[in-house]
Amino acid sequence: MVPVKKPHEIEKMRVACKKAALVLEKMCALVEPGVNTYDLDQAARGFMKELDCESACLNYPNSKGKSRYPSYTCISVNEEVVHGIGRINRILKKGDNITLDVVIKSDGFLGDNARTLLLEPVTSDMTFLVKTTQEALFIGIEHAKAGNRVGDISNAVQRFVESRKLSVVREFVGHGVGRTMHEEPQVPNYGRKGKGELLKPGMTIAIEPMVNMGSHEIEISADGWTAVTRDRLPAAHFEHTVLITENGPEILTLLGHKV
Repeated sequence: MVPVKKPHEIEKMRVACKKAALVLEKMCALVEPGVNTYDLDQAARGFMKELDCESACLNYPNSKGKSRYPSYTCISVNEEVVHGIGRINRILKKGDNITLDVVIKSDGFLGDNARTLLLEPVTSDMTFLVKTTQEALFIGIEHAKAGNRVGDISNAVQRFVESRKLSVVREFVGHGVGRTMHEEPQVPNYGRKGKGELLKPGMTIAIEPMVNMGSHEIEISADGWTAVTRDRLPAAHFEHTVLITENGPEILTLLGHKV
């Protein structure tokens, strides 16, 4: 069943999501050439402690339950689509893009958000990829209205991305978020209008376009976690946690008040 949050649960979601957004914002401020992704992940650990929350990624089991995620955040660079693990030897340089994906837990509820940054100067193709992915996120959010269906979000994202001659990842999707990281419903970045779960006030979902410059095909790296593009062309990823309301979507992972 798809959880519909009660008013007191929504307030807890708002707090958790603001904390997730603040951790992400603080991480973004540290991104520059010469920084390694392990240090970024460890900085996020400190930010979470300061905000009295914890990582929802650390020790998260994989689909087979045989491996647990070893980092506090997901940090993916260039051809890495999602679930990149922070590493000392992964050093950022000019021309890269980097995706920071932060999921935290606070008072029993989660906040989930992600952003791709550019380390200028970058190619025009890279700029186009990242700009398109961010725009696709907000196009998807525009369709996150009570009375619509998940497929309305999915189709809007897919049509926009593919109109730009880019591709959407199939293997990973957006999802409900609340007491756990992956609740129902699944929110793909491709699909048909009018299909899927009916959106109701009180639902909280993570909308997260993952877009590749080349083919949509991906594969999993030897570490068992990091998803990379099969053609090794760059990818980008943006994400917000969104509350469905009677008056339209409310983006919970935007900074606007103290936590």
